[in-house]
Formats: sequence, C-alpha cells, structure tokens
Amino acid sequence: MANQRNQNTLAALQKSLENIETFYVVDYQGLTAGQLSALRQQVVDKGGRLIVAKNTLINLALGESRDFGDALKGPSAIVVAQDDPAGVAKALSDAAKGNDKGIPTMKAGYLEGKRVDLATVARIANLGSRDQLYAELVGVLGAHQSNFVGLLEALRTKMEGGDAAA
Repeated sequence: MANQRNQNTLAALQKSLENIETFYVVDYQGLTAGQLSALRQQVVDKGGRLIVAKNTLINLALGESRDFGDALKGPSAIVVAQDDPAGVAKALSDAAKGNDKGIPTMKAGYLEGKRVDLATVARIANLGSRDQLYAELVGVLGAHQSNFVGLLEALRTKMEGGDAAA
C-alpha cells in the first residue's frame, strides 16, 4: 500500500468517513457504467454518497472500531448516508429491484453507530425517506387535531344547548 495513489485514496476515504454514523456496504459487480452512474445520482438525491474503492483501503479507512472485513469480499462500494439513512437504503433497494440481476446487493449495514444485520437494513429501506415519514407524521397529527377540535366544538354546542334548556 506504499504507493502515493493508495495513500491519497486512503486519506480521502478517511475524510469521507469521518463522523459518519450510517453507511452500507454493497456489491455493485454486474452494473453497467450507466447503471452505476444512475445509482450514484439516486444516492446523491437522497443525501448520500457512493464510494468505490479497494476493499483493503475501505477496511483501513473504517478503522478497527468498525470491522467489516467479512463483508469486504469481492467488488465492494461503501454508500454513506448522511441525512436520510432510510432514503438511501430505499434508493439501493429500488435500484436492485429495477434490474433482473438484483444489483446492487447489500452486504452489510452500519446504522447510527452500530453494525446491523441485513434484515434490519431491509426494514429501513421499506420505511421510506425521512420526508415521507415526516409527511405521514404531520398527516396523523393533523387528523388527531381535527378530531380534537371537532370534539371541543361538540362539547361547546352541547353546553350552550344545555344552558338554553335550563
């Protein structure tokens, strides 16, 4: 690893992974250059970044506290999810569903500072993006607020009607 190019790549990887709490390791082998480019853009649109590098360099950049040596076999890319872990996971899942080979293939996940199994990553991908979850929450809160206002209005009407009868 003594060559300057590898040292530069390692330094860039380490900088990219600084303070990153969520990332996914994927196998991208079998994607055409156009498909890989489209996947990169989909990940960027969700606030993430897809980084292709040698497994040895990725492993070194992750450091001893985040050991992914078992997942870093064969062609690997690391997909960093900075703002929207669920959105990035969904972009990866949708891309895999969008081709007959099921690529990219999820190899490992690291969510909010902890390694998670692939079933957890799949559940995260099914959540939808952060914006979708916020919209659902606002909808639920709005519905409850409307129900509450309706109950207060009914109570006020009943109380006013009760005063007239007395």
